[in-house]
Amino acid sequence: MAVQTVAGSTDISLGPAVALSCRECGERFPLGPIFACEMCFGPLEIAYDLPEGDPEGLRKRIEAGPNNIWRYAPLLPVPADVAEKPNTNPGFTKLVKADRLARELGVTGGLYVKDDSGNPTHSFKDRVVAIAVEAARAFGFTTLSCSSTGNLAGAVGAAAARAGFRSCVFIPHDLEQGKVVMAAVYGGDLVGIEGTYDDVNRFCSELIGDPAGEGWGFVNVNLRPYYAEGSKTLAYEICEQLGWKLPDQLVVPIASGSQLTKIDKGLRELIRLGLVEDKPYRIFGAQAEGCSPVSRAFKDGHDVVRPVRPDTIAKSLAIGNPADGPYVLDIARRTGGAVEDVDDGRIVEAIKLLARTEGIFAETAGGVTVGVTKKLLEEGVLDPSLTTVVLNTGDGLKTLDAVASTTGPSAIIRPNLDSFREAGLA
Repeated sequence: MAVQTVAGSTDISLGPAVALSCRECGERFPLGPIFACEMCFGPLEIAYDLPEGDPEGLRKRIEAGPNNIWRYAPLLPVPADVAEKPNTNPGFTKLVKADRLARELGVTGGLYVKDDSGNPTHSFKDRVVAIAVEAARAFGFTTLSCSSTGNLAGAVGAAAARAGFRSCVFIPHDLEQGKVVMAAVYGGDLVGIEGTYDDVNRFCSELIGDPAGEGWGFVNVNLRPYYAEGSKTLAYEICEQLGWKLPDQLVVPIASGSQLTKIDKGLRELIRLGLVEDKPYRIFGAQAEGCSPVSRAFKDGHDVVRPVRPDTIAKSLAIGNPADGPYVLDIARRTGGAVEDVDDGRIVEAIKLLARTEGIFAETAGGVTVGVTKKLLEEGVLDPSLTTVVLNTGDGLKTLDAVASTTGPSAIIRPNLDSFREAGLA
C-alpha cells in the first residue's frame, strides 16, 4: 500500500500490517503516521493479514527466530528483514517462577514474574520504541520524539542513537534523577517542562501540528498505532515461556492503559492463530492510589474515566488522563478481572518484598503490581490456586529515592571481629 510520507512517495512495507482501523467505528485508513480516525476521532490501531492455517509451522518459525521480539515479526507491523536493521533488539526477558514470593502470598497454583528490567534501557518501553523506530524509518522521519514519564525518554534516546536518528524528548521537570540522567546520556535533546505528564503530552500534540515539528516521529502520538503493538510481545513471550499456554491470571500496571489492552490483544491473536489452547483468562489492572482514575471508575461501575491530578511516588504510572482507560475497564470486566490500587506505603513494602524473596529489584511500577497482587489475594479477588503472572516493567535503580530513606547498611562496624560480634551479626 502506497502512502505519502514526510520524505516523499514510497511503498510502505510493514510485514503483515495492511491498514489502520478505528477502534470505535471500524473505518479503515492506509498505513501512515496518523493516530485518530477522521470520521469519529477514535483511536487507530493496526489491522493485519496474519499467517493463519498452520499453527505448528508458525510455532516452529517463531522458535527458530532470534532471542528478542523479532522472533514474532510475522505478527508485528515491521518489515521482514527487521532483524538485520540497527535497533536495540529488546525482548525475550525472563519469566521468573517466583516460588518464595508465592509462599509469602499464599499462592499455590504457580506465580511468575515477567521481569522486563532486563531490556536494553531496563524497562518494557524498549519493546514499543523498537516497533516505532521501524515505522519512523518507513515514513521517512528524521527525528524521534516523545512525551514521557521517564522510561520512554531513555528508550527513545537509546533507540535513536542506535538507529541514527536525531532525538528530542519531553519530560515533566521533576522526574527521578536516575531517569533524567539515563534519558540525557544518549546525546539527544532532553527538555523538561513545568507541569505534569498530561501537560507535557498536550504540548507535544501542539508541536505535531506546527511547522517546527515537521519530520518528527512522536512515538506515542503520531506513531502510536505502531508503537503500542510492541506490548503484544509481552503476551507472546509469556505464553511461549509457559510452554505455549495461556496464564490463568495476569496483573498489569496501568499508566495510559495501552500495555494492558495490547497484552489482551496479543493473547486473543495467539488463540485465533491456534498457537495456544483457547481457555478463559483474567486480566487485572494495577494503579497507585495517588493516580487511580481507572481503578476508581471500575469500583464505581462507571464506563467513563474522570481525569485526576497525580500525586504518587510511582511516577512512571502518573498519567492522570489515561487514553486507554475505558478499554481497560472493558477488558477487566470481559475477562472477569478487576482494577485495584495501593498507596505509596504498600508500594515500597512490595518493592522490598519482591527483592527479598526473588532477588528482583523493581521500580515503583513493579511495586504497584506486586502490591496490588497482594491486596487482591487478601481480598479473595485473585484465585491463589491458578497460574498467575505479575509484570515488573522496570529496574529499581531508576527509582532509588522510593526506598532510600528506609534502606541502608544493617550496621556500621570497626574492621575487627569483636565489632562484628557486638553488632549481633555473628
